[in-house]
Parts: sequence; structure tokens; C-alpha cells
Amino acid sequence: MDLTIGPIAFFWNAETVRGFYRTLAASPARRVVIGEWVCSKRLPFWQQEIPGAVECLRTAGKEVALSTLALITLRRERRQTEELFATGLPVEIADLGALKHLPEGMPFQVGPLVNVYNEGTLEWLARKGATRICLPPELPLASVARLAAAGAAAGLAVEVWGHGRAPLAISGRCYHARLHDRAKDSCQFICGDDPDGRDVETLEGVPFLTVNGVQTLGHAHTTAAGQIDELREAGVTALRLSPQTGDFAGLVGLYHRIAQGGTPRPEALAGLRRLMPEAALADGFLAGTPGASIAG
Repeated sequence: MDLTIGPIAFFWNAETVRGFYRTLAASPARRVVIGEWVCSKRLPFWQQEIPGAVECLRTAGKEVALSTLALITLRRERRQTEELFATGLPVEIADLGALKHLPEGMPFQVGPLVNVYNEGTLEWLARKGATRICLPPELPLASVARLAAAGAAAGLAVEVWGHGRAPLAISGRCYHARLHDRAKDSCQFICGDDPDGRDVETLEGVPFLTVNGVQTLGHAHTTAAGQIDELREAGVTALRLSPQTGDFAGLVGLYHRIAQGGTPRPEALAGLRRLMPEAALADGFLAGTPGASIAG
């Protein structure tokens, strides 16, 4: 089982993005997905880093794909999607609307925001040309196993959400802007003040969600670290790690060791807690319990 690094969900400045991908080039991750998948207004601030990041990663032997937006609504966003397919690089769709711009016969990949919940959907995407699918993070292990088997029969790779705040929803409204009494069109990019998103608390003051501009994430970091053996037996080919601040290189290294097999569940989770001592870790989705169930 190998590792895929998903696109950066948060609004990081160009210098941070540049350093992040240079670090990833030396990591044991096999593939990296690059692109703005949350808010197209952020892209001009860092898109000049994409060609250099692609070159750096490919020189290091990584597979690289470009991601579409998760919600394609504006004319310029549709144009940007067409331009992605014209780059010659593999493209991962985060919105089924992107298929409208897919050149005839061109293969593509599918990200975790596309609702692939059953064999029929997976097989339809395979017929369209999908070669790899990252399943949505909320699926239980039994469903993952069924879909991994269907993927193998259809000749496509299946990966699962391995680590990170789970992407739960995307909206036309910007929660960050509204929180600061700003209109979406004049948000002044306030989401950049929260490089890992902003916590949302219940009325009792308990954190339970994270907002990231127009995106809603889980508050806890969903992890598959304790269920690697079961996922491997199910036929899953890769884990997806979602970028975050802190020692991400250490995180990738830890998951690489776990993915090689032989790391007991308590040891895997203990390693994560050493790297992220203040973070809540959850693994309920795969277990078929509430997704926010604390891993232990």
C-alpha cells in the first residue's frame, strides 16, 4: 500500500506552498495531487508555484495529478477546468461537472468529494475513463471492500482517506466571510488567517466542525492508521493524506512505516499522538460508528 498526498485545502501563501512541495519531493509518498479545490479566488495568489512544484515532484519520481475545483459554478472556473485537461498531466475531478470538459477518450482520476457509494457509480466512472478513485471518507469498511473489489474488476485503483480533517460539505456561501461580517465577493481572504481552518463549537463550547472558507470539515483528524491491515486485505491500493501545518513530513514518514505493515494499532495511534499531541483523532467512519468517534 502506498501514499497519495491530496491537494492543499487551506489558503496558504506562495512561499509556504513552495516549501511544502519541496519537502514532499524528499518524502516516501508515491503520488501528489496539486490544485485549488476549495475557492477559485485563492488560486491567483499561488498558482505561479504549480509548474515548479510539478517539475520538482516529477524529478523526484512522484506521480503528479492536477485537481479541479470541488464546486464549478462560474464561467472562469469552467474555463480553468478546460485548461487543466489541456496541460497533458493527469487530472483528478472533484466535481462531476468537470466531465463536461473532458476530451473524448482522455483518462482521469476521481477525488474523495465525488460520491462514489456503490458499484454502479464506480463502474460508470470506469467506463467514462476513470483510472483511480479516492473513496469518500464516510464509507464503512464493508462498503470499502465491496468497492475495492469492483475497482479491481474494472481495472482501476481504489484509495481511501487515510489522514486529515474529513471534507464534509462545500457551499456557495463563505462561512469565513460571514463570520467577519463580510460579503463573499469582498472577503479580503480572511480564511488565510486560519491555515488549518477555524474551529466551530457547539453551544456548550465543544469543538465539532472546522470551516475553511466555503468548505466544512470535521474537527477531528480522521485517520485510518489503526485499520491498515484490514484495508490492505480489502484490496485498497493507497492511503490519501491531506496537507496540514506542522510536521507533515514526519506524518508522511509515519504513515509510510505503518502502510508497510506490522505496526500494531496502539503503536500506530501512539505515534500519531506524539506528532499531534493537541489534535483529536477519529476513526469512526471505517468502523461503522459515528465518524467523530475518538480513535483508541
